[in-house]
Amino acid sequence: MKRLWLYIVILCFSLNAKGQFHELGPFLGAGNYIGDIGSTFFVYPENPAFGLVYKWNRTTRYSLRANAMFMNIKKSDYSPVDNARFNRQLRFSNSIMEFSVGTEINYIDFNLHGGERLWSPYLFLGIGYIRYDLFYHDPITLENVEYGKGGEITFPAIVGVKTNISPFVVLGLEIGARYTLTDNLDGSAPETEANVPNNLMFGNMNNNDWYVFTGLTISFTFGDLPCYCKE
Repeated sequence: MKRLWLYIVILCFSLNAKGQFHELGPFLGAGNYIGDIGSTFFVYPENPAFGLVYKWNRTTRYSLRANAMFMNIKKSDYSPVDNARFNRQLRFSNSIMEFSVGTEINYIDFNLHGGERLWSPYLFLGIGYIRYDLFYHDPITLENVEYGKGGEITFPAIVGVKTNISPFVVLGLEIGARYTLTDNLDGSAPETEANVPNNLMFGNMNNNDWYVFTGLTISFTFGDLPCYCKE
């Protein structure tokens, strides 16, 4: 976590803030997880998700972007898609808080102060940090038993399309997949601690967990108009 905040601070101080155009607004949508419990549909927005998005537009083609996202995952094996998982009958819920930073690239020039209606597909790539609940599945009752909080690195990749509905409001529709460096969002690989029973691992130990956000961003623009030239 400390490394992520250090990255943000260095990034902010390494750029000249004079004459930049900023965007700030909410993300509203839904999400899903892909792992060792439940269906394996990659895009299946079934859990409400929300967040806050900030963009620092450096040129008409790219922006520096920061995200703060939250989702409460609920997943179960009660799905006829996979009979083996259905017969296992496991279920879980987990709260994910994500902070990420990176670069958003516009495929078409997106000059917010040109006066005309614009649209552009875009791509975001970055790095993030997530906090989530640690738990294991009781082998007798199959209930979730929490034993703390965990944190891990995640790698977000987002694709979307956006348009400016006014000089001060930009709408975006996006799908963002996150690959995590943990296989334990679903409690399938509980950490070894004194209060955690042994031999509770299950599923594919060679694949880490993913989660996906699908939704709408509403950005409100503010700040000085940029000249988009070298200083």
